[in-house]
Amino acid sequence: MNEELILLLGDKIKSKRTGKNITLEQLATKAGVTKGLISQIENNRTVPSLPVLFNIIHSLDEDLKTFFEDMHDSFNSSHILIIRKGQEKLFAKETAKGFSYKRILTRTITSQAADVVLLELKKNAVRTKMMSTDAFECKYILKGSIEYTIEKETFTLHEGDTLFFNGRAPHRLRNIGDTEALLLVVYLF
Repeated sequence: MNEELILLLGDKIKSKRTGKNITLEQLATKAGVTKGLISQIENNRTVPSLPVLFNIIHSLDEDLKTFFEDMHDSFNSSHILIIRKGQEKLFAKETAKGFSYKRILTRTITSQAADVVLLELKKNAVRTKMMSTDAFECKYILKGSIEYTIEKETFTLHEGDTLFFNGRAPHRLRNIGDTEALLLVVYLF
């Protein structure tokens, strides 16, 4: 099962449970599983078996078709993905105090190499020609505001936003802010 589906599944169960004001213990009892298992599923630490998953969905008084319907849309979305600041998903990874993890992006991509770089764009910096790379590109805006054109679409991104796309698509960018912009760039070849 790919990691994207696992993450969507845990998030969906937790969202449905909390939206209906059902406690972990109540859901576990109704589904015939332990509270710990529900917690592990919601925190993306384990994948339930199909019978357990169906029991959980049924225990949430959800229809199977409706439960999975909008999850399908997540996989069929455009080849460009933007995650705006604040849309990151908080998750618990460890019990150490003072650590806060936010998942920005999870995608399953077969790649053989990765290149991680910091890109600084001076004020008014612009690439006038479209270019392409042989990689998937993930750009996290650390500072500033940029405008990104991919094929015929233009996106405005600000500090904290994430852009993910297939770099084979013609693209260019420019700094539209009043200061320099700083981007964390990950190329997946």
